[in-house]
Amino acid sequence: MRDTAEVSTPVRAIIADDHPLVLLAIENLMSGYPNMEIVGRAADATELFAEIDRSSCDLVLMDLYMPGGSDGSGLEAVRQFKTRYPDIALVVLTMETEAAELQKVISLGVEGLVSKRDRIDLIHVAVITALARECYVGPAVRALIADATAIQRLDYVRKVLSRRELEVFTQYASGYGVTEIAARLERSVKTISAQKCTAMRKLALRSDAELFRFAVEYGVIPEERIPKRRCAGQ
Repeated sequence: MRDTAEVSTPVRAIIADDHPLVLLAIENLMSGYPNMEIVGRAADATELFAEIDRSSCDLVLMDLYMPGGSDGSGLEAVRQFKTRYPDIALVVLTMETEAAELQKVISLGVEGLVSKRDRIDLIHVAVITALARECYVGPAVRALIADATAIQRLDYVRKVLSRRELEVFTQYASGYGVTEIAARLERSVKTISAQKCTAMRKLALRSDAELFRFAVEYGVIPEERIPKRRCAGQ
């Protein structure tokens, strides 16, 4: 009996990129995938949509920013694609490094988002995942979004707390007791204790355990600096 993959209908793919050499490299790469047939190529969104209307396909792999054409580029092109072809799996390639833009692409419902800085073999992973109708986000994109999220969280803490409250909060979360912090900052224990309590109240934290967890989650301190044991009010 022949293997099922050998007799099944090939996955029909259309690829789009405004750089001819990149387009050729992607075509050569994907042509080597098992059970894959490249049925169309395009250099901008207008060409891509025309190619899809002309040649039925199961998957599209497109660059995010393709200048030219009358159907826009970037987010607008992706938005139009998902509206016009909801049944076709879409994998987007990009050099974009702005986390907010990358999050917008994901929010539009793409089946894959891969940075051109990622390993080229991850395109195959993205394709397989996209055909299963699950969303694949490449490691470089995930890292950019995670870093941006950490920065946004820390900015929030800095806006909520005064400079002195943040200073006390950071040192306490790092394992120093109230008395130690008072000595280090040359303030009274009463002042340090009050600033710690105020910081916790502003951040809606009810215990030291919540304080330590919050400090890591919001990037105030790295996880390895969490004290192993701490007696409240030390």
